[in-house]
Amino acid sequence: MAMFRVIIFLCLAAFAMPLFAAGKPAPSVEVVRIDGPIIPVSAEFLDKALGKARDDRAEALIILLDTPGGLDTSMRQMVKAIIASPVPVVTYVSPSGARAASAGVFLMMASRVAAMAPGTNIGAAHPVQMEGGKMDEVMATKVENDAAAYIRSLAQKNGRDAAWAEDSVRKSVSISEQEALKLKVIDLVADNLDDLLNKLDGWKVNTDSGVRVLRTKGAKTERYEMNARLRLLKAISDPNVAYALMMIGIIGLFFELSNPGLILPGVVGGISIILAFYSFQTLPVNYAGMLLILLAIVFFIAEVKVTSYGLLAVAGVVSLLLGSIMLIESPLPYMRISLKLILPTVATLTLFFLVLVRVALKSHRAKATTGSEGLIGETGEARTDIAPEGDIYLQGAHWSAYSDEPVAKGEKVVVVKVEGLRLKVRKTG
Repeated sequence: MAMFRVIIFLCLAAFAMPLFAAGKPAPSVEVVRIDGPIIPVSAEFLDKALGKARDDRAEALIILLDTPGGLDTSMRQMVKAIIASPVPVVTYVSPSGARAASAGVFLMMASRVAAMAPGTNIGAAHPVQMEGGKMDEVMATKVENDAAAYIRSLAQKNGRDAAWAEDSVRKSVSISEQEALKLKVIDLVADNLDDLLNKLDGWKVNTDSGVRVLRTKGAKTERYEMNARLRLLKAISDPNVAYALMMIGIIGLFFELSNPGLILPGVVGGISIILAFYSFQTLPVNYAGMLLILLAIVFFIAEVKVTSYGLLAVAGVVSLLLGSIMLIESPLPYMRISLKLILPTVATLTLFFLVLVRVALKSHRAKATTGSEGLIGETGEARTDIAPEGDIYLQGAHWSAYSDEPVAKGEKVVVVKVEGLRLKVRKTG
């Protein structure tokens, strides 16, 4: 009887085990891609991704990183979020050809696990002044020491080579993935995401709640993408896009002010200007450049009203070109406006303002062709002698007319004044 009970228990246990296993959710890993300059949009996106990973109780959040660097404030915000995250963050420089430069090095040092794909590099984290120009020696030393201490503390926290991390700031050193692995700057090299997940399985990471063992082999990966709002804000944060938006805004507002009531140019121009100014708050804008652009528009308008023999137009072109070049000034190439955009834009805007303003001014100066004003200067024929009054034939109708000089019947006359239905004329000769 006892043996029978044991057999029944074992059979029930065998049936129950798959049920318990089925009830246990498969591990999941959140994956996000952060590429391009590190800007406020990047920080907001990472914060949202970490929140979702936390809510989903993900095993880890993997950042696929490819960045040339970016803003110090945004980078520090992201570093704080990575350190405070209860979900371990794995930063993976990928795909082949990607890099973790400048601000990207700090993100790698802050992550619980740092990985790289073959054919990638890391380094060159020396701080630069985003507004362009050179910092004075004292300020440059302060900024460098602050960045060096910061990256050293991040490297030490996660057991990485703090000396190399400091050199990346002070000496702008940069190394390949194999050199980084050898120097213990990173934790591992993985060929692709699947390889990374396999290598991370069983990896022990330190968190604020203690040591945690990752279960990533065969884990379900969930890609977290930017929403439409963040994609829009990221797109307009590009210096070239910001510059184009400002030019569109200027043209739109000019159209609306010169032709009140059109509405559409004013709406498009207003929205473009607002979006441009949003972009400018994340970019190293030189407001002297912006003033030069506005001064150029003044020069173009003045050119058609003042006899300058083209000097004002030339001044406008020079001012617009210099203003465009100076508008966003930075030692970092990805933070500057491309000359390939500036030159055609300057040429197009110069032509636009000169042609448009000249046509508008010409239409204002043109002689009226309707109503009583349109009769002045018209040529008619005297139907009677005018001494000093008589009749003329003008525009298919008979008119009463008078003249300060005698006009014989049949002579051609020109209208010089309109007084109601009575015209003042003179001989054409």
